[in-house]
Amino acid sequence: MRWIDHRSDMPDALRGAIIALGNFDGFHMGHQAVAGEAIRWAREEGRPSIVATFDPHPVRFFKPDAAPFRLTTLEQRQELYLAAGATAMLVFHFDGDLASTSAEDFVGKLLHDHLGAAGVVTGEDFTFGKGRTGSREMLESLGAAHGIAARTVPPVMDNGSPVSSSRVRQALAQGDPQEAARLLTRPFAIRGIVQHGDKRGREIGYPTANLSIESYLRPKFGIYAVTGKILATGQELQGAANIGIRPQFTPAKELLEPYFFDFSGDLYGQEIEVAFHHFLRGEAKFDSLDALMEQMERDCGLARKLLSAATI
Repeated sequence: MRWIDHRSDMPDALRGAIIALGNFDGFHMGHQAVAGEAIRWAREEGRPSIVATFDPHPVRFFKPDAAPFRLTTLEQRQELYLAAGATAMLVFHFDGDLASTSAEDFVGKLLHDHLGAAGVVTGEDFTFGKGRTGSREMLESLGAAHGIAARTVPPVMDNGSPVSSSRVRQALAQGDPQEAARLLTRPFAIRGIVQHGDKRGREIGYPTANLSIESYLRPKFGIYAVTGKILATGQELQGAANIGIRPQFTPAKELLEPYFFDFSGDLYGQEIEVAFHHFLRGEAKFDSLDALMEQMERDCGLARKLLSAATI
């Protein structure tokens, strides 16, 4: 019940909910304000609260060749929404049918008839319906005709500009995970299953846990101070990670390769989450493996120092 596909029947227990409408990919401060209003409103009226998202992202549907830009997976979003106090997550499966739904049908047939929404909360820039013809004003008028109340939350301003996913992505692309974390209220994190690699790290004394980057946004390639979490056990780790194409080795392949300090267990096949805290340096190709190992030792020493300082 905590994860609803919009194409499925809405459980009776969730009909009459207050729904936060948006994509909420990064779930940054601005998204949290919209979801928070829906959750407060629902609690005041004794209703369920639902935070919506779209998968695939509409941009991916209309521009399938667009560069990867996701800040979270659906699983991460569900955890974030529920931690914020929502009753459930609603996933709008964005396909041709949804893309061709008129603004009128989105409110009348989908929100009212199918989902049974009692109220909706959006940001000021929310649009909906075929060709994005639906505005917040239209949502209010169409909603009123169907007995659905609508509220709008203004953008969260920061240093004179709205907090947005674009700002988070820009910070990550520039190698500033601390700024991204400030806007997100948590570090940017990549989650995945640890894969078998070519064992190059193990050969030089730095065994890494290899993760595919998949559809995540690519932060600036390089070396980062990171923390890791083994999802099955909750164990937390500290380390240094390379994200990029490994210019020292061939063939080139995009990977996230964290090396966790003081850890000797077997992570193969386990799901872990790697959070980015500090950018240390860009990727580089060294004249020898010895030179690479010397630099890695310096990287790990700096990462230990930075991560230790953050916990004081």
